Amino acid sequence: MDRDGIFAGDDPFRLARKWLADAESAEINDPNAIALATVDAHGLPNVRMVLLKDIEADAFVFYTNYGSAKGQELALNGKAAFVMHWKSLRRQIRVRGLVEREDGPQADEYFASRSLKSRLGAWASKQSQPLSSRTALVAEVAKVGLIHGVNPKRPPFWGGFRIRPLEIEFWADGEFRLHDRFQWRRNELAEAWIVDRLNP
Repeated sequence: MDRDGIFAGDDPFRLARKWLADAESAEINDPNAIALATVDAHGLPNVRMVLLKDIEADAFVFYTNYGSAKGQELALNGKAAFVMHWKSLRRQIRVRGLVEREDGPQADEYFASRSLKSRLGAWASKQSQPLSSRTALVAEVAKVGLIHGVNPKRPPFWGGFRIRPLEIEFWADGEFRLHDRFQWRRNELAEAWIVDRLNP
């Protein structure tokens, strides 16, 4: 199989980190933004932008409120998909896989690295629930600030999700819409990857 240049290597996570690093020097805003897709209890898809915070040796990690719509849907189904698209590079990565919570020391460390206002906002926001006004939200932030002080701990309802892929596809724009696509896939997490070049 011809796989060279920007697709070189046998580790899709290393390749994803390389592409993200390329994007960090080319994209104007949020090169780590992903469009995360979940499915609700009725089978209706949901998609929204979130920020990917880590590409581990075998997983992708982001953080959110567990009570949010996405948090509840991920807990219900245990599966998710996302796409990262970089218009400046004309590349994208698509991922489908299984989900697990990250609510231990790693989540604590990431939460502590956020700005104070972001940490208080996480405590104040009942994410995805109706809100009477922005004034009410600002008042709630002030209230939790008085309660939790200048070094708030991570809320028990807030933490990470780790997506362990069963499929990862790398796509790069090609002339005349003859794009380059390589797919890593496996049926079980313990299996070796099968890699295929796909038709554009």
